[in-house]
Amino acid sequence: MKSLFTVLFLLIIQFFSAQDEEISYANGIFNFEENKTQKIFTDWTRVRQSPKVDAQILDSLSTNQQVLIIKQDETILKLGERRANWYKVSYQKDDKTSEGYIWGGNLCVGYRNKNGYDFLFGLTKTVNKKDKQYPEIIINQNIAAVKVIEENTLIDEVSFDTGSAESLSYGTFTIESNHKLNNVELTLKAMVSGEACGIASYDQYILFKNKKLIALPQLMNVGDADVYYHTEEFIFPNDKGGIPNAFIFKMEEMEKDDKDREKKKRVSKTYLWDGNSYKLK
Repeated sequence: MKSLFTVLFLLIIQFFSAQDEEISYANGIFNFEENKTQKIFTDWTRVRQSPKVDAQILDSLSTNQQVLIIKQDETILKLGERRANWYKVSYQKDDKTSEGYIWGGNLCVGYRNKNGYDFLFGLTKTVNKKDKQYPEIIINQNIAAVKVIEENTLIDEVSFDTGSAESLSYGTFTIESNHKLNNVELTLKAMVSGEACGIASYDQYILFKNKKLIALPQLMNVGDADVYYHTEEFIFPNDKGGIPNAFIFKMEEMEKDDKDREKKKRVSKTYLWDGNSYKLK
């Protein structure tokens, strides 16, 4: 039987999905500061004369184009589960400085540069998925992606789930070491999370080698005070308890019964890394 925390989590998602039409605020991950630079994530992002979808199109911008946020407009556009403000931006193109409005959902949630490559993290779309054990529950699932750019040319891209809109309060995107995995140049970590109890956060690790991105199994963490929690993590070769050429998945789950007694469950799985791909041991 699926644990209590999973059922509660799915019901919370369903409740918030039913309330979508009443929500008028933007997802926190699309809150960008004025007078700060950002980058375009969605290729052929349209620049409009005013903050409306039917406003005149002034230009289009390619993935990795840098823009300067001039101001955030109060107008919010919702596409699928993505809700973002419009932003007035300025940018350099063809030796000319131009201005216009773009939708915040087309901007990168995070971006990094390393070893001559630009790594971009953003949201792409929303899909409807049925829960495997409870098909009557429909989950509005956001899809994210990480792109790697070399000299303004896209060389690889991977996609992954990022939960419902409630898990988009904030996000981070970091570059880590190769964790002593053979032939891996570096590791990327994309994370999204909600602010309320019972809303999941998602960690997506991605290995970069030979100009290719390799997404590892996704990690999910969720909890509600001291009633229940579910944690997932990887133990890499350079971590305490790690083993060479492998990474270990560890899960711990706790829930309290009606007599306030704790029931815990732990799972451990080892994935072997051969320098090119991984497989479950």
